[in-house]
Amino acid sequence: RLRLHDGKLIKDRRYHLRTYPNCFVAKELTDWLIDHKEAPDRETGIRLMQKLMDHYIIHHVCDEHSDYKDAKLLYRFRKDDGTFPLSKDVKVFMRGQSLYEKLVSVEESILKVREENSVKYQRTFLGSEMIDWLIQEGEVENRQEAVELGRALLEHGIIQHVSNRHHFFDSDILYQFWINFRRRRRLTELLNENSSRALSESPDSPFCLRKLNPDPGNTSFLSVQTNKEIKIVSAVRRSSITSLSGNSNAYFSAPPTLVFPPVAECNPKSVLKRPVTNEELLSPGAPYVKKTLTIVGDAVGWGFVVRGGRPCHIQAVDPGGPAAAAGMKVCQFVFSVNGVYVLHLDYQTISSLIMTGPRTLV
Repeated sequence: RLRLHDGKLIKDRRYHLRTYPNCFVAKELTDWLIDHKEAPDRETGIRLMQKLMDHYIIHHVCDEHSDYKDAKLLYRFRKDDGTFPLSKDVKVFMRGQSLYEKLVSVEESILKVREENSVKYQRTFLGSEMIDWLIQEGEVENRQEAVELGRALLEHGIIQHVSNRHHFFDSDILYQFWINFRRRRRLTELLNENSSRALSESPDSPFCLRKLNPDPGNTSFLSVQTNKEIKIVSAVRRSSITSLSGNSNAYFSAPPTLVFPPVAECNPKSVLKRPVTNEELLSPGAPYVKKTLTIVGDAVGWGFVVRGGRPCHIQAVDPGGPAAAAGMKVCQFVFSVNGVYVLHLDYQTISSLIMTGPRTLV
């Protein structure tokens, strides 16, 4: 955005007797992306800009187009017209970036290479050391506030315990910044989020997942259990354009169901090794870490299956889908959906919440 301002691609433009401030022409921007080697071709440039639209970073000046079109249409960065949504996720990310910049720019920074169990870790700090620094710099008023900030940074994937075993505590436990904010990123990295990841063939895995018949009209994926029994699980879908199964309703009228012969059991065997209660999940000192995942659905859906109830868990994840790209894993528990607390709900209700909600799922 700043480079486009410097290059005068973003400026006030007049169209049909009306002036639109701080906007750019889509076709000119696609040319710019190719000229500056941010995209190898027009198709990639269009896909990159569509990603920015999906994440509410740019939009059509009159919001008449939900897709990015490589034409003489005017678009604008939401940051330039005050419509960029400063959600809690964005605020925490920006706070983390601000703290990181402050820490790496001072002499004698608390961020150091440290070793634990013969493994060296970059950009590390002790929990208590970070809390002392936050209070000293006036970032927080007291230790409790500092712990809450540290926990928010960890839950949003900005910091983590070096071996990912602990939440954030005021102690001598070793943490590190998970994100290197100073690494210059290229726009094309946005398109790598959904690349298929290599699947573990380990027999210890409860099951592995494979794409089945990658037909855009009927995408499902396999849940393969350790006993080699194969069952087809219909993916959670969301489509506002095409009707499903000839029904005019844009969403499923019922939660997604498993596709079996009538004599088969209606649910696959749970991937959980044992049942877990809400009390156990929420008890102080329990070995569970809260994480916030933001998943932007594609034409098929979000690519995961929820099962169980009170609490629900992730039963299956499509390895090539948006959920896998966002870091979702089998056996995680669902704490909230788009800000709604759901630990007390069953999977049918949660599936309905997801499918009738926005395309961007938090």
